[in-house]
Amino acid sequence: MNIRDFGYADINTDVTDGGIPARITAVHKERYELVSEHGYGFGRVKAANYYNGTETWPTVGDFVLIEYNDSGDSRILRTLPRRSYFTRLDPSSGGHGEQAVAANFDYVFIIQSLNKDYNIRKLERYLTESWQSGAEPVVVLTKADLTEEVSEYERRTAETVPGVRIVAVSARTGYGMEELEGYLKPGKTIVLLGSSGVGKSSLVNALAKEEIMETREIREEDSRGRHTTTHRELIMLKSGVMVIDTPGMRELGMWDVSKGLGQSFSDVEQYFERCRFSDCRHQSEPGCAVREALESGDLPESRWASYCKLKREARFSNNKAGYFHDMQKHNKAYSRKKRGN
Repeated sequence: MNIRDFGYADINTDVTDGGIPARITAVHKERYELVSEHGYGFGRVKAANYYNGTETWPTVGDFVLIEYNDSGDSRILRTLPRRSYFTRLDPSSGGHGEQAVAANFDYVFIIQSLNKDYNIRKLERYLTESWQSGAEPVVVLTKADLTEEVSEYERRTAETVPGVRIVAVSARTGYGMEELEGYLKPGKTIVLLGSSGVGKSSLVNALAKEEIMETREIREEDSRGRHTTTHRELIMLKSGVMVIDTPGMRELGMWDVSKGLGQSFSDVEQYFERCRFSDCRHQSEPGCAVREALESGDLPESRWASYCKLKREARFSNNKAGYFHDMQKHNKAYSRKKRGN
């Protein structure tokens, strides 16, 4: 099996000394499914490398170096640098830590269904996280067969995500699916980002042109559904493109959006440099371009409110990140001192 078919790119030969490259395809607590030149198998991390904090814990999509074992679990020696990744607040850290949930993807399909689940505020959040991840976002409006107002949904979406590709599709009828063909290239990886009930499993089946994921009906009274996917997983389609779906994607926190927020709200931040004062707080200062845009209607109040909300949440998460980093340094120092004794 050729690991390059799974998106593995060239790296320096000295990086591979002592191990062979593999890609993580699923995570089951402390055991990992992976694929390498030897085919599919399982692996566990080398405790001496990971439990002392020197290596980044692997997640779905990560490329790793392994010590191959043909009669049992291989040993994962190290995690290779990521070109893109999503993180969330780590549930096991009491909300103070960061946990990666997907890595090394090329596109993020932000999925919104054209029924009661359509939510502009959620779309703004997902777009911010997508830009921050380092991958290219694409907004996919599913269940286009359920409405006669597809064009209106596309217009409203375009106002929220300027410059981002928007594709309306119906996995049931095939409407618009050809518009996604350009992203389905061998070796590329796509992450699906969206709430339960938006039709992610149906979309994967439509992209695969076969039934590879279980689908469930949503509740008619509120258009809600349950996550069909029960664990993090990378799926290779016959076309050679890979898809990552994970139940953890709906729980992403605004861990670090220093880059993503500016890209998602470029229409908002463009006013900052026009303010009279460089340290303007955009409240009651004279010459505030933001306040002027709000008063004239050039900047919608709802858009400004969304920006401020995500900014506050990001600041709160960054404070947690600082606390977590300090605690890590303290714990490592304590461990070294204890070993010295």
